[in-house]
Amino acid sequence: MPNIRRTQHRGLIGMLLVAVVFTGLQLTAVTGRASPDTKNYLSYALSLSGESRAEAGRRAVAYTCESARHAPSPTIPWTSGKAPGETGEQCVRRLNDSMAYWTRRGNTSGMTAPFANRRFMAIFEARPGYPLFLVPFVTVLGVTWGLWLAGLLVALAGSVCVLLTLRAAGASRRAGLAGQALYLALPTGTVAMNPLSDGLTLALGTAVVLGCTLLLRDRPTGTPRTAGPRASAGRWAGAAGPRTGVALVVGGLALMFPVRYSQALLLAAALAAVLLIRAAWLHRKGRRPAPVLRAAGLCGVLAVLVHAGAHLLSWPMGQDSAQDLLTHHYQRPDRPDPWPEFFARERVFWSAWLRLQASRPVLPALLALSAWALLRRRSAVLPVAVAAAAAGLLNQAGHPNLDQLLGHRLIVFVWLLPVLAVPLLLDRPRTEGASPLPAQPEKVGGGQRDGAVRVVQQAGEGA
Repeated sequence: MPNIRRTQHRGLIGMLLVAVVFTGLQLTAVTGRASPDTKNYLSYALSLSGESRAEAGRRAVAYTCESARHAPSPTIPWTSGKAPGETGEQCVRRLNDSMAYWTRRGNTSGMTAPFANRRFMAIFEARPGYPLFLVPFVTVLGVTWGLWLAGLLVALAGSVCVLLTLRAAGASRRAGLAGQALYLALPTGTVAMNPLSDGLTLALGTAVVLGCTLLLRDRPTGTPRTAGPRASAGRWAGAAGPRTGVALVVGGLALMFPVRYSQALLLAAALAAVLLIRAAWLHRKGRRPAPVLRAAGLCGVLAVLVHAGAHLLSWPMGQDSAQDLLTHHYQRPDRPDPWPEFFARERVFWSAWLRLQASRPVLPALLALSAWALLRRRSAVLPVAVAAAAAGLLNQAGHPNLDQLLGHRLIVFVWLLPVLAVPLLLDRPRTEGASPLPAQPEKVGGGQRDGAVRVVQQAGEGA
């Protein structure tokens, strides 16, 4: 037992060490992360905190233009709220003039400041979850440090969910820590730190991924689930059962709905589709598909509920997104039939995206390693990771904007595949039905006896 506790403490120390190192690195860039959309979310949050709409807009403009002075890549549209060559004073004047212009044009209501026409701002009005999340941070710490700390907590929460997911799937402690570090080092960590809704959406998505992994585990009958109040991350992952999985999936998607409902819909639909394919494959192999079918059914039902909820609330849907792209944020007349032009944009975007990946092959290399893990490992996390990556591709496909080519935020869920798959290569392939933890002798009355100990079998083969 002392050895087990020592191992648990080492795992907790490793997790905290990764978090501390990441936090220290983020202190070098407290500002400089704002994008053009940051001012929309920030003005919404300041309005929720009690500021007038005009004052919320003024403070959002001040933060955006000040942050743009420190932006590392001001020429990339999504990373800067300031035009190339523009001074901070010119940036403030331009955005204040824009608010005045759109106020005169009838944008006089809503929680977001009038940075554009009402139809475009309705996109952000339909995402109240992230501004609501920001309120306590910007109220207590102010805008700059509040946004920074909110991003840090979101990033760390997502990384811990990744670690727990790998441990729940039976991966070793080192694989779990590797997944946590990859999540923070890759664009997932960068996107999480940016003051946009994408980071919170990603963190909630990792909670959904963790929940699905728990649902897919094939736990042998009679294995215990309790882990004690001081259990480590790995022990908790082993002890958590299907009820915890259902709570994480339902809760994660429910919270994603007001943050970014389109990504919640795509994630739930992708999980349902991939898990149905997995269940069909298991059935064909003569193996038990029931846990996979239950998880697929749950995600399918939630996808329908998300779509119905957005429709009932009259939030912008796919048609609005296509018109937004083709009409330069609704500043030109709507296209009578937007889809032929939209799909033409798809071809242009993905051709350019593939050329970019060929010149910067980090993602292709990691996806190749992920494919190797898919072929060599049997783990409950792999089909879930594939579904998450598919959701990222679908989200980007819904926004084939070349301005987003150099960014990662719309396609960020794709990076969850290498984050969850590559660390599995650190462990030896496990034979079917094998326990991921070694059996330990149990002390009884000062002596020792061998036998079955309280070890949770975390096998992915049943999934």
